[in-house]
Amino acid sequence: MNTPFDDIPRKRGLLASLHASFFTGLVVIAPVGLTIWLIWSLFGWVDGFVLPLIPGWFNPEEYIGINLRGVGVIFFLVFTIVVGWVAKGLIGRSLIRFGESVVERTPVVRSIYSGIKQIAETVFAQSERSFEKACLVQYPRKGIWAVGFVSTEARGEIASRVGTTGALVSVFVPTTPNPTSGFLLYFPEEDVVLLDMGIEDAAKLIISAGLVYPPERPAERAADKPRVEPVRKVS
Repeated sequence: MNTPFDDIPRKRGLLASLHASFFTGLVVIAPVGLTIWLIWSLFGWVDGFVLPLIPGWFNPEEYIGINLRGVGVIFFLVFTIVVGWVAKGLIGRSLIRFGESVVERTPVVRSIYSGIKQIAETVFAQSERSFEKACLVQYPRKGIWAVGFVSTEARGEIASRVGTTGALVSVFVPTTPNPTSGFLLYFPEEDVVLLDMGIEDAAKLIISAGLVYPPERPAERAADKPRVEPVRKVS
């Protein structure tokens, strides 16, 4: 029998329900809205840079009177494809070598161009690899682990100057939540723990400050489950 002093479960109030629904909707809308906003802003930035360089008779806005977002992106893609196609030919390679020879004789421009060219070849060239694997390293001291990306094996003066007997591996340790900045560190190969997760999954983990973990694989879930010994029959 219930008494007036018994605890009665209270129904969820209208304000609390609206509050929960609002945050649920925000979780759904925010990624979509931010993605659309970033793409829209990127298209506008490219249009603002490319369209002033295009003659007026090629711009559709001159004929329809409406600013079509993304026209500059189309021109940029077509222009880039044409330049790449020409650069693969004999004439294009000759022009590139001539232009680079002129740049190499210019003191300040030479340093800027060579640095940007090396970065572009590493990031965009299909024959090159940017990062090989995600890894764990003990940084900034032993006992503290950080997620990093293995780039290449150390070569040249860096490998010869360090008095290690084994191979030396270069690891990029990014910062959170901005993974474009970080530290280039060199570790002995035996101190680098390679991870099974991909580069994109590791980047999501870093950007989210450890909140977004990659989905577990079936083998990992099976390894985490406690082993159940079979029940022995007692005779």
